[in-house]
Amino acid sequence: MRNHTSTFLLGISMASSLVVGLSNSAVADVKLPSIISNHAVLQRDTVVPVWGWAEPGEVVTAAVGDQTKTTTTDAKGKWMVKFDKLKSGGPFTLTVKGKNTIEVKDVLVGEVWLGSGQSNMAGGVNGANDAATEKAAANLPQIRMFTVASSLLPTAGEDCKGSWIVCSPNTVAGFSAALFFCGREIHKTLGLPVGLINSSVGGAHIEMWISQDPEPQVAAPNAPATAAVPAPAPLDLNALRAKYESELAGWDDAAVAATAAKKPLPPKPIDPAVGRSRIGAPGRLYNGMIAPIIPYAIRGMLWYQGESNALKNYCTPEWYQYLLPMLIKDWRTKWGYDFPVAWVQLPNYDTKNIKGDGWMVVQEAMLKSLKVPNTGMVVAIDIGEAGDIHPKNKQDVGRRLSLWALGAVYGQKVSISGPLPAGHKVNGSELVCSFTHADGGLVAKGDELKGFMIAGADKNWMPANTKIVGTTVVVSHPDIKEPIAARYAWADNPDCNLYNGEGLPASPFRTDTWSGIEKPD
Repeated sequence: MRNHTSTFLLGISMASSLVVGLSNSAVADVKLPSIISNHAVLQRDTVVPVWGWAEPGEVVTAAVGDQTKTTTTDAKGKWMVKFDKLKSGGPFTLTVKGKNTIEVKDVLVGEVWLGSGQSNMAGGVNGANDAATEKAAANLPQIRMFTVASSLLPTAGEDCKGSWIVCSPNTVAGFSAALFFCGREIHKTLGLPVGLINSSVGGAHIEMWISQDPEPQVAAPNAPATAAVPAPAPLDLNALRAKYESELAGWDDAAVAATAAKKPLPPKPIDPAVGRSRIGAPGRLYNGMIAPIIPYAIRGMLWYQGESNALKNYCTPEWYQYLLPMLIKDWRTKWGYDFPVAWVQLPNYDTKNIKGDGWMVVQEAMLKSLKVPNTGMVVAIDIGEAGDIHPKNKQDVGRRLSLWALGAVYGQKVSISGPLPAGHKVNGSELVCSFTHADGGLVAKGDELKGFMIAGADKNWMPANTKIVGTTVVVSHPDIKEPIAARYAWADNPDCNLYNGEGLPASPFRTDTWSGIEKPD
């Protein structure tokens, strides 16, 4: 996975210098966590916790707007107050007093969204399409972003490194592009301040973001999403290493040829030892980068991750259907309320140097995870790049995330999703697939509908003849008299074009549950 290894290892090397470890016994002055600092955005219309540290037994008073709250620190020097619902606006000054006084200035009240995942969430505006134009237009001081510094910890941390940055042409380059473009649409549509919290690390597996108490655990493939068993047994790294070295030799030749032809380098094979090490520390990113910002009030969470879990040569993508719901439940439990959550389904990407079907399995797992209440999914099967696992079109990613938020969370009348499968039935020699979110009707973008495959009992997949009938797609093949199953866009970089009338693409899916999932030829 290009750039993931270096990005991830950089995050690890920075961990020891970036983590702030507070020693409660040494605290004398009143202190606040980094996330409660100048230029912060507080969540409107909800209870807003403010917390910190001081001497044990010290009386602490906090005030913002017309509210004042007082509390006393506990035996470990911790304190927390909770402000009643705040109305949008500002700037305000948040004042905290104990034996000393802290003034947190230029505080706004509006909408706060947490973004997390790996490099496609972490990637900045500077790497997005039309970066120069986007930066020039970014004079948006009511949008602020807090970027949590990379940190791996063995136990839950109390604080992190980071600061709130006001959006401007000079600062936006380092903002998470996916998160910024979503927040920008929310800000423009609702006319409210928007706070964005970016807590993401390139190359990270989902297991690293789920709290592990007391031992590393992950969901079992044959168990409910709430169950857990010890982490998977080590793979045969010697065999994987030999396979990797053989693939690497082939890649070296291909890279030389590509360089000579002035073409992009092909994706480099992943060293399985490096890949396996990434999931050797479940919960460590949660400890270092999520626990320290809890219970900061947020409206919801946006997730862009899964690439690392799709690499079947050193992990199990089949588990993702349990891990994503587990992460959502974990974070909601830690925050204490069921905030809305949406994720970006893996986009199209040519995995020719990655063996197996993990890419589609993780896409399917994301689709299955919509069974979790109060969740949504952005389909991105049309905005990836075949040769780049870091597609530059983050504008459409952010716009589609914002459509879900505006419709599902804020009650705007917009299409929140592309077509999603809603069942199928066999009608003679035809198989009829039904869809939800067919807003404005189903549409084939182009001359004819592409991307559907059909099979009978022999599991021999054939390109399907298709026709759109209302909110259904009817698939058939003249040589298959008794169809059993259909698939749509079941490939890492498929040629597909089913949309709804609002211009949002349909999710990849399959109707079969056959074991030994394989890519159709």
